[in-house]
Amino acid sequence: MTTLVPHSGYLTNRLLLATLRQPAFVVIMLIQPMIWLLLFGQLFKRIVELPGFASGSYIDFLTPGVVVMTVLFTSGWAGMAFIDDMDRGVMDRMLSSPVSRGAMMLASVLNQAVTIVVQGIIVVLVGLALGAEFAGGVAGVLVMFLAAVLLAASFSCLSNGMALLVRTGEALIGFSTMLTLPLSFLSSAMMAREAAPEWIQTVSSYNPVDWAVVAAREALSADPDWSGVFARLGGLFGVAIITGFIATRAFRSYQRSL
Repeated sequence: MTTLVPHSGYLTNRLLLATLRQPAFVVIMLIQPMIWLLLFGQLFKRIVELPGFASGSYIDFLTPGVVVMTVLFTSGWAGMAFIDDMDRGVMDRMLSSPVSRGAMMLASVLNQAVTIVVQGIIVVLVGLALGAEFAGGVAGVLVMFLAAVLLAASFSCLSNGMALLVRTGEALIGFSTMLTLPLSFLSSAMMAREAAPEWIQTVSSYNPVDWAVVAAREALSADPDWSGVFARLGGLFGVAIITGFIATRAFRSYQRSL
């Protein structure tokens, strides 16, 4: 525990600097959520006429969904940093040093958290510019960011753990796509749960992605059900702890195969 904090700080700084050294990636990271919000917001703006939509504005409904979808498609690629370290021999050097394995995983999570918050702020600003109204105010936005960060922790840990097992970028991309796309469409990120088929409604109730979307959307409403919000945040925290524990154990599998 005494080494976890300083090691995590050093490794997080290393990852953030590596991200900033890739200006093209930074630009794409900032623009992609805006494209989703603009395109989806215009393409499906009349969908709120269907039963099940509590809001009369699809932008109000969609903004939290885009924040959460951004989490999936950003944190699902977190393991690429591990694969890059493996290819350059950095991973082997770190594992032969006293660096904490937990710090290596936590640093990746913190790096993703910073990225997600930056993207989330941009999505919120674009949503406001398009006429979105967040009755929950600043508190609701902060809760949405918390839900997004907790979900990002789970998916970045899964991505890192899979990277340690498959060790190739192609396999990791395939795994990420196979996981993120179904979970996105089996949630209420773009469509109200009540307007979806019954089997999707049932599946979404067990989907952490939907927990994050519902918690964010509820926190942004005029009269939030805080018990439901905190219950879903607690579920997301539990999933993050479990995936972090499992992913950290994947270091052993990687070392045994060397």
